[in-house]
Amino acid sequence: MLLEWCRARTRGYAHVDVQNFSGSWGSGLAFCALLHSFFPDAFDFASLEPNARRENFALAFATAEERAGCAPLLEVEDMVRLPVPDAKCVYTYVQELYRCLVAKGLVKTKKR
Repeated sequence: MLLEWCRARTRGYAHVDVQNFSGSWGSGLAFCALLHSFFPDAFDFASLEPNARRENFALAFATAEERAGCAPLLEVEDMVRLPVPDAKCVYTYVQELYRCLVAKGLVKTKKR
């Protein structure tokens, strides 16, 4: 469900194709696109470069913390150290971001 939500929120963003919780997030652009879909005034997505990994991760994590109140569970340095991010780390972070967006009323969930 979470992967499909990410895929739907980032559809149409240049250089973003969310297929999994590892390689799809390697450039940092998927994080940026996900956040931009909720906070389009936070930054100019079109100006971001796929090769500027460190800057993309820093921008995404700062925006998530400032705008969504999402705890900085991931470190930029950890993300750029490996060419492919750890899927469990990405999944945990996206799960926390989702929880924060729900808490802010930006994501509607079905009542059970």
